[in-house]
Amino acid sequence: MTLKTVEDNDDLAEFGYQQQLHRSLGKFESFAAGFSFVSILTTIFQLFGLGFGFAGPAFFWTWPLVFAGQFLVALCFAELAARYPISGAIYQWSRRMGGEVVGWFGGWFMILAQIVTASAAAIALQVVMPAIWTGFQLVGDDPDLTSSSGAANAVVLGSILLAVTTTINCIGVKWMSRVNSIGVVCEIVGVIAVVAVFFTHAQRGPDVVLDTGASDQPGYLWAWIVSGLMAAYVMVGFGSAGELAEETRNPRRVAPRTIRLALSVSALGGGLMIIGALMAAPSLTDGRLAAEGLPYVLDTVLSSPWGTVLLIDVCIAITICTLAIQTAASRLMFSMARDGRLPASSVLSRVNPRTGTPIWPSILIGLLCIGVLLVNVGNSAIFATLASVCIILIYLAYLLVTAPLLYRRLRGWPSQSTTARSVDAEGRPLFTLGKFGIVVNAAAVVYGVVMIVNLGWPRAEIFDPTGEYPLMVWAGPISIAIALLLGIACFPHKKAHPNPVKTGVGE
Repeated sequence: MTLKTVEDNDDLAEFGYQQQLHRSLGKFESFAAGFSFVSILTTIFQLFGLGFGFAGPAFFWTWPLVFAGQFLVALCFAELAARYPISGAIYQWSRRMGGEVVGWFGGWFMILAQIVTASAAAIALQVVMPAIWTGFQLVGDDPDLTSSSGAANAVVLGSILLAVTTTINCIGVKWMSRVNSIGVVCEIVGVIAVVAVFFTHAQRGPDVVLDTGASDQPGYLWAWIVSGLMAAYVMVGFGSAGELAEETRNPRRVAPRTIRLALSVSALGGGLMIIGALMAAPSLTDGRLAAEGLPYVLDTVLSSPWGTVLLIDVCIAITICTLAIQTAASRLMFSMARDGRLPASSVLSRVNPRTGTPIWPSILIGLLCIGVLLVNVGNSAIFATLASVCIILIYLAYLLVTAPLLYRRLRGWPSQSTTARSVDAEGRPLFTLGKFGIVVNAAAVVYGVVMIVNLGWPRAEIFDPTGEYPLMVWAGPISIAIALLLGIACFPHKKAHPNPVKTGVGE
């Protein structure tokens, strides 16, 4: 154990926690956790058609706008990660800024969101694997995700993937980080390759992003607002470096940097993929780009062997995305259980001394994800519904951090803080927004509120495109209400926190 690792362990003790998880992650492993959670190769591959279908090529402009909003949130997270390097980041940050009730619901919303997000990521295998080899269609013969056999096969493939990621998580963080890091390298290479293929097979210039002709919405502004959901679905999870803070060396310096870097690299790569696909698509008006997305473009510009290679790379991206989400969720569940804030906390807070891993949270998360998969019964809107629900909950959890943080900032945080160190393990000053803190934080809160309203707004075109399930239109508000009611039922009423924090100016 190095001197810096000992200092990190002592640093954790100042917050009232013992070092139980193995502190073995470096800079790249920390970056990989955030990058693989965002997983642009997975999410843009799935959701490109969603954005294009609502606003045409000009939906690209929603990408930099959502990035700008999310980067405001990331800057706030980076400042908190430097001062509170503790597992269960969203839960820990929100409770230190807003108190125990706010913190508990921040963690609760985030756990539910991550469970659904991991399930939605696992579903994506059905989009890719049968296209690589028909033998992966284990149920029936129709691979279409909206068909009964495609939906059933998606459950099978997704369950197998979740069993694999659960096993990796139980083995230990070192194996998780090795698999994740290798996968991230493959994904980055894949993104570069896809961008290169698109740009070298361009049918039109980059000015295509100014074209609004493919929109069928009543008024382009409305189309733009709806198509912005695609970018909102993709650019989340960049705070995973904070979830793994207790397993990272010098987290006060590494986590803030990798939070910002993971989001920025993902935004750059994703933006180039979107522009490239629009430039290389054989047609923008035949309906196939909206219906089939990136696979349509790749199939038409690449010969079969190279197209298959890229599809395999997408499978790798889906795997590490699911792994990263499950890992983050297990650490959040462990952090809350360690504080006795969840049912069966005594079991969920156990850490295997040999692997340094909270095994039971990993297993429970895996089982719950498989349970979510079982709702995939062929509803044509199921993926959009799952994505919308989990992203709404993530944005709610983010808002339960940024809003209390703004309140605390107006009362003097972080300059009035007495518990947070001013330097990291290397003696360097911690990341700070300085005089821009209030402006950035306020903008992040406004952005969060606007996006929650936009994501949850009842829309038939998102939640019930076939008109067969009218109740699904209200999936967003209903899901929020259910999550809130379940949270109230599970909240540890009249149970004192074993490691309470103060939320006054001097904390």
